[in-house]
Amino acid sequence: MTIGAVPVIKNGCLMFRGKVILTGVPGNVVISPASSGSAFLGVTSSSASSRHVFSLGVLEDYKFMCLFIAKIWWMIPRVGKSASDIPMETQMLLLEVHQESILDIVPDEEILVEPMTGNKFYILVLPVLDGAFRASLQGTKSNELQFCYESGDPQVQTSEAMEGLFVNSGDNPFELIKDSIKILANHKGTFSHLDTKKIPAHLDWFGWCTWDAFYTDVSPSGIKEGLQSFREVGISPKFLIIDDGWQETVNEFVKEGVPLIEGSQFATRLVDIKENSKFKGSESDCSTANLKQLIHYIKENYGLKYVYMWHALAGYWGGVLSSSEALKKYNPKLEYPVQSPGRLGNIRDIAMDSLEKFGVGVVDPEKVHDFYNDMHSYLASCGVDGVKVDVQNLLETLGSTHGGRVSVTKKYHEALDESVEKNFGENNLICCMCHNTDSIFSSKKSATARASEDFMPNEPTFQTLHIASVSFNSLLLGEVFVPDWDMFHSNHNTAEFHGAARAIGGCPVYVSDKPGKQDFNILKKLVLSDGSILRARYAGRPTRDCLFIDPVMDGKSLLKIWNLNKRTGVVGVFNCQGAGTWPMKQAPESTPTSKAIYGYVCPLDVEFLDEMVEENWNGEYAIFGFNSGSLSVVQKGKTVGVSLNILEFEIFTISPIKELKEKVCLAPIGLLEMYNSGGAVEDCTFHDASVTIKARGSGLFGAYSSVKPSSCKVNHRNEEFTYNSEDGLLRVNLGTGLNFQEIEISY
Repeated sequence: MTIGAVPVIKNGCLMFRGKVILTGVPGNVVISPASSGSAFLGVTSSSASSRHVFSLGVLEDYKFMCLFIAKIWWMIPRVGKSASDIPMETQMLLLEVHQESILDIVPDEEILVEPMTGNKFYILVLPVLDGAFRASLQGTKSNELQFCYESGDPQVQTSEAMEGLFVNSGDNPFELIKDSIKILANHKGTFSHLDTKKIPAHLDWFGWCTWDAFYTDVSPSGIKEGLQSFREVGISPKFLIIDDGWQETVNEFVKEGVPLIEGSQFATRLVDIKENSKFKGSESDCSTANLKQLIHYIKENYGLKYVYMWHALAGYWGGVLSSSEALKKYNPKLEYPVQSPGRLGNIRDIAMDSLEKFGVGVVDPEKVHDFYNDMHSYLASCGVDGVKVDVQNLLETLGSTHGGRVSVTKKYHEALDESVEKNFGENNLICCMCHNTDSIFSSKKSATARASEDFMPNEPTFQTLHIASVSFNSLLLGEVFVPDWDMFHSNHNTAEFHGAARAIGGCPVYVSDKPGKQDFNILKKLVLSDGSILRARYAGRPTRDCLFIDPVMDGKSLLKIWNLNKRTGVVGVFNCQGAGTWPMKQAPESTPTSKAIYGYVCPLDVEFLDEMVEENWNGEYAIFGFNSGSLSVVQKGKTVGVSLNILEFEIFTISPIKELKEKVCLAPIGLLEMYNSGGAVEDCTFHDASVTIKARGSGLFGAYSSVKPSSCKVNHRNEEFTYNSEDGLLRVNLGTGLNFQEIEISY
């Protein structure tokens, strides 16, 4: 752990490690030590209220990165240097603090980069849940950092906020966030760290979601057509999400012959927990007559392992129909959402504005266990394996008669977790539209969550924002969930950009291609022949030198995302500049040119890479570029350059070089034709004159070798290989069909 000394307030200043972070700290701000050097900032008031906005002091001239709710469902990042840059609804604040000034060095391929420790440390400020209250941060034009503390119920009031703001410091920002979330999980008891959760098995298999393919027009025939078209392409999904469009719903505000009232579509409500008429009745081929028969048919005929069904946390967007005979046992009641002033201060959302007008049919929180259990037990009886539960942040607006937003969210999440565990057994749950801390810090069991707004195939300016927001959001979300990067289209003009990001994101890989619209050339770089994927070990997050830059709008920075495989590191580099602008942020006066941006990659970019270094490491790393096919040998602190145009990317596999005997060294790279090449290396054992590599997948396998081997065997059979003496790249073909291979390289 890299935990610093407990912060103190001295002479009106908040100080960490002797550095003044906030000035002008009011006298009603107090510090309560937590554990391992962390603490809570508390504030007291002379009067009780359901919503307080407290001043914490002035924050100026410190680089920061924050995550905030831009509109009610989703977080995005923001970087800045003073509190005036911190938006309302900020849920995480990370500061970079220099302990002493140093010369700025621009690394290139000839310069040694020293580890970025010793001269700087990091401060994490996390607004959290505190009993019935939820906290957030915001800045003012005068650089005052404010602390918002609210219950969401006018009847739930307090005059003190003692444990709503957690602070901690450390030398490694990634360890700092992880350690802090673990401390909080243990202290609060309302949620769990990802390390303690059961990971759903669908994450390691290629999937298909019906949403963009059909939207709400999804039908059994369309699902079969889509699965058949994947089979014909040669890459079949192993998990399927049947998204919105299968449920029995009604909209009382949409009438035939009457003009549609804007926003009224969101007032659609659930009528029954069973499937609608599209999924009942015989198909033209007489293969299926209901949901159960459909799921049995597609599993038997298309090799699906997991089928998930979509539903909203409240049943549907507008909740449930309070007059429905099938649902009356859950005591539904029409309620009208009330949005927090913080939400209204950022981007208004048409769905929420509409639901404020039309109302939501809310299942009685005391009956929500029965509601979920009845729905999920029915789905399980039909062969369904799990659920994707959407529109979760809606609950924050429905706390006024239920003890507040935190209380009602907690009840719903407990009921959801319990039902998923009881009916599906494998923690098969995908949470979505759940970025508020009410949901994050109420997650005891759910282990997968969507990490950004939708892929949005028809929004050309959103593609770079999607990649950047997921990677930054994963700094926080990745400690509680496996971040889900959402579906994408394999035949989209940005398909490679999105596919490459998902390959290194440690996330599921699934598409929403329309039937017959798949691009095999892209899918084959992501999916093995058995339908599995080469998923990296952790959430893909920005490298340390990218944490406080704007990779979308500063016109000069590349986004680097790091991850680890079992035996290799990986860094994806993306040019996200010039193709979009952040919401709530003014575009630069001069539009970035289309000229390439230059950057560099270094083994130090991969945190914890040294953990896989063994005694026979020779002090160097092999770095393989996926697109360029280049192989470089560098010392730990040396760099390799990369130049990318807008919406271009490169993926670097970084593998420690180990020594067999004098002047004979090797480093496995992996499958050279897969985006995450190193994800294919399961194990690597060094002997006196040979190396045995266990690998997944088939196709062209690569390794760095300092000298030409005498032979290569694949599954104990001699195989031809090629060797480039200039860069040391060894290539051997693993053939096709098999998904677990043993490679023996002898000298």
